Amino acid sequence: MPQVSRAPRPRRPERGSSPHEGERVRQLTRGQVEDRLRDLGDLYAEISGGSPWAWNQARGAFLRRLAADARRPGFSLLVAETTALTGYAYGFPACGAGPRWVGFDGYLSRSLLHRAASGRLFVISGIVVPSRVRREYQDRAWNLARRLQRRLLDDHDAALGVTLVSRRDVDTVQTLCSWGWRRPVGDAPRALLTGPFRVLVLPRGS
Repeated sequence: MPQVSRAPRPRRPERGSSPHEGERVRQLTRGQVEDRLRDLGDLYAEISGGSPWAWNQARGAFLRRLAADARRPGFSLLVAETTALTGYAYGFPACGAGPRWVGFDGYLSRSLLHRAASGRLFVISGIVVPSRVRREYQDRAWNLARRLQRRLLDDHDAALGVTLVSRRDVDTVQTLCSWGWRRPVGDAPRALLTGPFRVLVLPRGS
């Protein structure tokens, strides 16, 4: 599920017409992902916050999840940079030939399974961005999280993004919805109604 920290939400600032600073977004190869694991883990832990012990625990658990996702067919990771790493997002195409993604079994409705079968469904596993991106200008096209998630879908010609979020993680659900994610409509499998996770979807172009 996307790692979105639960930072406090201050009063929304006045809206501007453009960001003050634009990050360059590019895709990393698998080799580059391996070379930059330390930087990726450091940024995740820094954004997650907490005590030094919690920082190390969060970093280690995150890197294990990232390494598992990186082995999936079609895995893609985009980084945003200025003079340093400022954010990233990653995921992999859903495969309609069987349960190729751990955690989603039983959660996808028939309509989403049809998308997967046609190769038009993309799982976005993580969106790691600074707190300012989570609380400011969430509805603007140049918001960094929106740029990253939109680029992932465009690069893979996916009609829809999909992710799982813990039912208890209300802050993450609210943050994702501010970036254009929505609860799916239509038929709902049993796991979606009773399981510990919620499914959110993101239409291409959001």
